[in-house]
Amino acid sequence: MVRNSEHNTVQPITTLTREGVVRGMHRLLPVCIFVIPFGIAFGIAATERGLSPFQVTMMSVFAYTATAQFAALEFLQDPIAFFSLGLVALALSGRHIIMGAALSKWVNQLPVGRRLLTLAFLSDANFADSQRALQRGETDLGPLLGGGLMLWVFWVGSTAAGAYGGDLLGNTEAYGFGVVMLCFFAATVFGMVRSSPSMVIPVACAMATSGLTYSLLPTGWNIILGAVIGGVTAVFNHDR
Repeated sequence: MVRNSEHNTVQPITTLTREGVVRGMHRLLPVCIFVIPFGIAFGIAATERGLSPFQVTMMSVFAYTATAQFAALEFLQDPIAFFSLGLVALALSGRHIIMGAALSKWVNQLPVGRRLLTLAFLSDANFADSQRALQRGETDLGPLLGGGLMLWVFWVGSTAAGAYGGDLLGNTEAYGFGVVMLCFFAATVFGMVRSSPSMVIPVACAMATSGLTYSLLPTGWNIILGAVIGGVTAVFNHDR
């Protein structure tokens, strides 16, 4: 047991078990099915932007941040604006800071190696699944790692399928892959608002800012500005 001096309470020691990993993989398997079309669409879109199938697959293996990966495709032009690309990736992945903070009291009890391994596979779906279980009293972080691993496998596999097999589909526009990116972002925003209704106003402000400045700012900067405005709005909205 670990004593929380701030509230003078005793917190159970967090574990990371193999059984928990397997349980998390099983729990997130139904969600993983919905990852497949997005991964295929990303693989196709990335190869159409000039990346080789191997580069696309390795991007998903090591980056594993679907939202930022989709956004990065907008910067694959000569010359590549690496600074803007980095800022956009940071803005779109900034929610992981909040998720990490929410999990800190459980994750920080693990040894550094297991802690880093678990957080490397953190995503929206396994965070939502595991946080509810942890708040109910579960102390095994295995499901968090297992769910993330399963999502990662499906994302990498479907990305590779789109990158290596996209040519077999012929005209991809006929399958509606052109709107998958829009659907992906819409699903991410909907999930955020559904899990926290107070995010409606910040999300609306971020979307409005990005949309209104799309033609006024260089590529990607409208997203950065929208993220900043949304974050500031969320802070003020939380304090009221």
